[in-house]
Amino acid sequence: MPSVMVWLLRYLSNLEGRNLMAKRQLTIALAGNANVGKSVIFNQLTGLNQIVGNWPGKTVERAEGTLYFKGYKIRIIDLPGIYSLSTFSMEEIVSRDYIAVQKPDIIINVVDASALERNLYFTLQLLELEAPIIVDLNQVDFAAKKGLRIDVKKLSEALGVPVVPTVAVTGSGIDEMLSTVIAVSGEEEKLKPLKVRYGKEIEEKVEALKKLVSDNLSQLCTVYPARWIAVKLLERDTDVSGKLKNYKRGKEVLKNAEKLAVELEKIHGEASPVVMASERYGLANKIAKEVTVVEASPRISLEQKLDAVTTHKVLGYPILVAIVASMFALIFIGGNFLIAGLEFLFENLLFHVEEVLSSFLPEIAVSLINDGILAGVVAGITIALPYIVPFYIILALLEDSGYLPRAAFLMDNLMHKIGLHGKAFIPLMLGYGCSVPACIGCRIMETERERFLTGFVVVLIPCAARTVIILGLVGRFVGLHAALALYVFDLVLVFALGRIAFKALPGEPVGLIMEMPPYKKPSIKNILMKTWIRTKDFIYMALPIIVAGSVVIEALYLLGFMNYVVEAASPLMSGWLGLPPEAGIPLVFGILRKELTLILLSELVPLESLTAIQMIVFSLVTMIYIPCIATIAACIREFGWRRALAITVIDIALAFFIGGLAYQLLPLVMTT
Repeated sequence: MPSVMVWLLRYLSNLEGRNLMAKRQLTIALAGNANVGKSVIFNQLTGLNQIVGNWPGKTVERAEGTLYFKGYKIRIIDLPGIYSLSTFSMEEIVSRDYIAVQKPDIIINVVDASALERNLYFTLQLLELEAPIIVDLNQVDFAAKKGLRIDVKKLSEALGVPVVPTVAVTGSGIDEMLSTVIAVSGEEEKLKPLKVRYGKEIEEKVEALKKLVSDNLSQLCTVYPARWIAVKLLERDTDVSGKLKNYKRGKEVLKNAEKLAVELEKIHGEASPVVMASERYGLANKIAKEVTVVEASPRISLEQKLDAVTTHKVLGYPILVAIVASMFALIFIGGNFLIAGLEFLFENLLFHVEEVLSSFLPEIAVSLINDGILAGVVAGITIALPYIVPFYIILALLEDSGYLPRAAFLMDNLMHKIGLHGKAFIPLMLGYGCSVPACIGCRIMETERERFLTGFVVVLIPCAARTVIILGLVGRFVGLHAALALYVFDLVLVFALGRIAFKALPGEPVGLIMEMPPYKKPSIKNILMKTWIRTKDFIYMALPIIVAGSVVIEALYLLGFMNYVVEAASPLMSGWLGLPPEAGIPLVFGILRKELTLILLSELVPLESLTAIQMIVFSLVTMIYIPCIATIAACIREFGWRRALAITVIDIALAFFIGGLAYQLLPLVMTT
């Protein structure tokens, strides 16, 4: 109830701001670690006034929104959740370049009060970048449950910037934070940020390198602070080093930086990035100890007990299997129920629309509108509503509760076998629901190489639509054992191709570095907001392509070109795959939506007339080749058109190759 009141007050404030035609504008960036409540704060501030897309030229999600507050129009950018401003991931590069180059008016650094020391490491890096920051001390309620109280005044004095305590899920402290932003932007409250300093040996080298940078790279120093560049060069930051190579005296500076880094390593006996990180953590630890008051002895909570059980090396796996099985049971049972109702509704609707259109339009136009445009819209709706929405709701529940990182942790060893780490299990799991969100989910991987490698294997996971074919054809007519065998074969194929791609793609694998957030009670508002944003993004991206594809295929059918397709594909269908020649048409339509392959096959050929081998071959080909147009669009968006084309061509070729082999080999292993 309090969060609803906060939202209503902010909504009225927005209306007031619009009416006053606020001319004063501010740009605020939300920055912080993952799982600190940053997205919840973003939703509290922006409500439904959000735009979700990608950063220019990057496959990193960008969330942006606006609000009106005290005569100001405030633009809010939600930066990716990161742990440092180094260059270990694309998210870190995106965040620090936005802060340094775009220079937002204020950075709101969201900090988890229950894990202050770890969060302050990132805060110190923001201070080094000389960014104007306000610290949002979030989750003070959760810290209190752990018997911790943060002295806000002391923390503010230690950092030299305002600190505002908040509880994001209820909206507590959000208005105070916005008022502080206004006060700082209007210079009513002066910032005197802490100057981060290192030990004597490090400071000598930082200052020497800073002078060298200032003297030789003055143009670069207009974007990034000279001292920050010096620190990053000592840390051997590859992104900063790459920037220096574009300058005339950059190589000379790099040579001196490497010499100083080697000297530092000889003194400390550790790699220079480790030395610098240790110094920062030492300072973060010192500040955290000074401002943290332990008010009660920590007790083993229910959340901690649950954590111990769900990450246990033995008990964790059956729990994971049970959760995944329950999730898909809910999605498939609920999805099939919804599909039946929606298809009944739309079949009647399309029938009546066709009758109306036929009264004043020629037959060809009616077919294009009804079987092309409207059928495409219906296909999009029946994908989004029955499978995507329930899946996103359950996914948001798992995210907000804190279970997904634990599942990734359990699967880490297995995923390393194909050159990935445990986080890749999350998009793979998404793939059993729908390949589109699975491709989008590859963004959680740290590097371009790992994102592409994950995307390459994700599209091979049988989505809900392909499950309909496997169970509806092989499971129904051949037997459940044969259907399960197809799933096992698919997992073996994913593993084998993942190993091949891992060896073929240049680059080194990245280890699993991720936070284990505490278990929390999910916020209903946050879950619904996440579900809406993700579903909206899916519909806007996939629906136009589905409709366009439907129209093109229907046009080809009406013009008679589909007959040529059947004749041209006959040697492949009948000769290599051993299928009826008509099977080529469902496979062509399958690029639009996989369930159509089974529906059209049943219309063209009585399913009972197919042999067991033909059923298995047809299902095998459908299971392996590229899921649908929407998946291709998602691959283009996430990996670029060249890589998307490569994935599509490889999957189609692989499907027909394996299908042909199956036709040749299955008679040897199956009894007639």
